[in-house]
Amino acid sequence: MQSKSGNATGRTSDTAAFEADVRRAVESGHDVQEMVRQLTVQMISKHSLDIESVRQIASAALHGAREGTEKAFSQSAAQLDATRARLGQAVAGLDAALAQVAEASKLALQEVVGRAQTFSREDLTRARADLESLEAMFVETLQNSAAGAKDAAGKILADLAEHSRIHGSAVGRQLQETLGDLTQQIGQVGRSQLEAGLHLAQAGTDLFRQIAAGALGGLADRVKPAPPQGKDR
Repeated sequence: MQSKSGNATGRTSDTAAFEADVRRAVESGHDVQEMVRQLTVQMISKHSLDIESVRQIASAALHGAREGTEKAFSQSAAQLDATRARLGQAVAGLDAALAQVAEASKLALQEVVGRAQTFSREDLTRARADLESLEAMFVETLQNSAAGAKDAAGKILADLAEHSRIHGSAVGRQLQETLGDLTQQIGQVGRSQLEAGLHLAQAGTDLFRQIAAGALGGLADRVKPAPPQGKDR
C-alpha cells in the first residue's frame, strides 16, 4: 500500500500531466472542445468519482486552458477573438465531460438495478447530493478560475461563468434527467432495505462510484459536446 505522501505525489504528477495536455490542446487550436472533453473524461475515470475529486480535475482543466492562451494574448490584440473562441471551446469541453459524469451515474444506477444490487436510501441520497452539486461546482470553479487570472482570460472566463449560470449548461441539462431517475429509485427503496443496508452505506456508495467511473470509459460517443460558447450570446 502506498503511503499518503506517495499517493499525494502521484496525484500531483497526474494533475500536472493533465494540465499540460489541456494546455497543448488549447495552444494547438485544433478541435479544442473535443480534445478537452476526452482528456477530462479520461482523467475523471482514473479517480474516485466524488464531487471534490471532480472539482479538482475541473480546476486543473481550466488552469491548463488558461496557460494555453497566454502566448496568444501576449502577441497582439488581434489574437483576442481567436483566443476567446479557444477558451470558450475548452470550457464547453469541460462542460460536456461533466455531463458525461452525470450520464455515467445514471447508467451506474441502471446497472445496479439490473444486477439486483441493493443500496440503502442513504447510499442513493448521498449519490444524489453529489450529483445535485455538480452544476453549481462547474460554475463556481469557472468563477474561481476567472478570479485567479490577471489577463483577458479572466474576463472571458467570468463571462462564460455568468452565461452558464443564467442560461444553464450541458451538465445541468443532463442532471435534470439523471436526478429524476435517481429520485424515483430512492422512492422505491423500502424501509426494511434502509435499515438492513445502513451499515453498508459507505461500501455501497463506493461501489456505485466504481461502477459509474467504469461507465465513463464507454461514454465517449454517448454525450455529444455542446456548441462552442463564443462571444455572441
